[in-house]
Amino acid sequence: MHIIAPSLLAADFSILKEEIEMVNASEADWLHLDIMDGRYVPNISFGFPVLDQVKKYSKKPMDVHLMIIEPEKYLERFAKVGANLISVHYEACTHLHRTIYQIKELGCKAGIALNPHTPVSHLTDIIGDIDLVCLMSVNPGFGGQKFIENTYRKIGALVEISGHVNPGLLIEIDGGVDQHNARKLIDCGANVLVAGSSVFSNENPIEAIKRLKHC
Repeated sequence: MHIIAPSLLAADFSILKEEIEMVNASEADWLHLDIMDGRYVPNISFGFPVLDQVKKYSKKPMDVHLMIIEPEKYLERFAKVGANLISVHYEACTHLHRTIYQIKELGCKAGIALNPHTPVSHLTDIIGDIDLVCLMSVNPGFGGQKFIENTYRKIGALVEISGHVNPGLLIEIDGGVDQHNARKLIDCGANVLVAGSSVFSNENPIEAIKRLKHC
């Protein structure tokens, strides 16, 4: 069964505790947290004070997606606030292999995120060392964007590359995921779906999560 990870970026931050408790009560598997620094992407999301509160209330594993430059400077702090999985961007890491092993030494699972323009072939030499690849299906920085159709092809290419090297690799899709494309994404080989606006903007977010889980 695939994993559903609602993205807190799309939540109503005036009722953050209630939004987290909604996710706790739902069939969601993880809570996805987009960390943006205003430098790597043209937006700023939230930092450690907010994550401290998330840790206090969330009962779901924390899937932390770092859209920041020099992520290696902050990995220990993210582990301390409860991250179960930390993903860094391929495009933001000069010494990617070293960064991946920093994450693992902190006791977290390690992921690599790819922007829409970055070929999955760039991961060939590190694919066996990671737990997850996050394919951005929108340009990172803002929620509510239109899904990029080329993502389906990239999933297939990633499945082929991982093959016998890392058959347990998790393939996460982040951006524009909803009821209309969820089943096709799973059929192509994805097994983690990040859903933001399609969950938190829904009149019945718990039901929206349920439909994604059982699509």
